[in-house]
Amino acid sequence: MSTQSSRNPPRAVVLLSGGLDSATVLAIARDAGFACHCLSLDYGQRHRIELDAAARVAKTLAADEHRILRLDLGAFGGSALTDGAIAVPIDGVQSGIPVTYVPARNTIMLSLALAWAEVLGSHDIFVGVNAVDYSGYPDCRPEYIAAFESMARLATKAGVEGGKLTIHAPLIDLTKAQIISRGIALGVDYGLTVSCYQANDQGLACGVCDSCRLRREGFSAAGLADPTPYVLKT
Repeated sequence: MSTQSSRNPPRAVVLLSGGLDSATVLAIARDAGFACHCLSLDYGQRHRIELDAAARVAKTLAADEHRILRLDLGAFGGSALTDGAIAVPIDGVQSGIPVTYVPARNTIMLSLALAWAEVLGSHDIFVGVNAVDYSGYPDCRPEYIAAFESMARLATKAGVEGGKLTIHAPLIDLTKAQIISRGIALGVDYGLTVSCYQANDQGLACGVCDSCRLRREGFSAAGLADPTPYVLKT
């Protein structure tokens, strides 16, 4: 149930990739009574089809606005998601920081969300980082979110003038199964989302990358059918 006034709801910027986690976060923000302004980044990712999914999710979950910004991180490369010469791992989730880590991606995205939040007069940013299933990513840790929030309060006009910015990361301590269960309870249609790191132009998932494995295992652990369309039946 909404915790905010429906007459004049506060605005929030929601980072929306088009994947399972960010769709859940949008549903959580909306349920909390925020007017949701969704931001997606076309950063040169090989799974660019996720941006189409983001548009579908924003519309279905009644976001107030959805914008897609282009900033080609492929110019730097350094990640399997932005450099065609680096293969996406398909042999199972390994320990350590995987090659699918995109250097500074969350910092860049949160900075853009922060800029838009200032323009909107918003004090709330929602992001779908998770430290359980993606513990290898340094920019998905609770201490990183806390550090960015502190920086934002120091570096912005709104912060200097007394505005209290909050970075909401409601999924950070949840398992994939818990995330899925929360989203289902809030009416998220996960069939609209794309999580695969190398989904094709039709949105069909490979079924073998880390993201596909974690997603499929999450649905299994939650006791729910996986609605993901795969290139090959898995």
